Amino acid sequence: MVRALEQIRRMRGGAQSHLMRCSDGCFYVVKFQNNPQHPRVLVNELLGTRLASRLGLTTAPVEVVEVDAELIRLTPELCIELPRSRTACAAGLQFGSRYPGDPRELTLHDFLPDEKLREVENLHEFAGMLVFDKWTCNTNGRQTIFFEQASRTGPATGKRDRIPTGDAMPGAAERGPAYRTEMIDQGFCFNAGEWNFPDAPLRGLYARNRVYEGVIGMESFGPWLERLERNITEKALAQIVEEIPPAWYADEYDAVLRLVEQLQRRKRRVEELILSAKNSNRAPFANWR
Repeated sequence: MVRALEQIRRMRGGAQSHLMRCSDGCFYVVKFQNNPQHPRVLVNELLGTRLASRLGLTTAPVEVVEVDAELIRLTPELCIELPRSRTACAAGLQFGSRYPGDPRELTLHDFLPDEKLREVENLHEFAGMLVFDKWTCNTNGRQTIFFEQASRTGPATGKRDRIPTGDAMPGAAERGPAYRTEMIDQGFCFNAGEWNFPDAPLRGLYARNRVYEGVIGMESFGPWLERLERNITEKALAQIVEEIPPAWYADEYDAVLRLVEQLQRRKRRVEELILSAKNSNRAPFANWR
């Protein structure tokens, strides 16, 4: 757990989160229990991000962030704005997603043009994100951020070597610093505060088909499906649930248990859900053979 020290700015989005400097020296995008969407989105954020990480997807590190009542009292900007009212953000334990650097120095992009998408080192992870989003029934569009992946200089050769991923696009090494993408915003997994699974063919697909150019068939999803079966066990789910502050689910522990039971049962449906996306009018997988 970390403690919030300073509010930096309000972030965009329906949850009205805030960028905050915290006691570990890092910056976090903090969602509050009394956000306008639903208190359960904090559960979804923590549970969803932990599960995505277990699948090997690139996610922001997440923490439970303690926000003191005194900090809120001294910071009028820490508020929730509704159509006809304005109320202070809740004090106590909130959800925090770590910002991937110093916000004064790092430029983040919500989207990249198609020619830049080819420079994203971990573009292959969009197939894994689709596995995750179909499994968890993310009813919002898949949200990611893009930022430049700085090269580093090797001590022996003096050459610039990028952290290897094994899946960089051909020719990326010659173009200087490439981009990476990071999954953010798991708040609408499990259909936000409803905690049900209204599946639909287009749900979970990223907005741009270009990210799926590497998909040639169900085998492209194979490694992610194997991790889903191997890494998401009852024990793993129970460990994550223990991290969730009870206030986030209003002490409805039985509802949380029902949610994770449904997740266990849904693992066997993911291939079917991917095929329904493939056969949709959007035809997202141009290179499926």
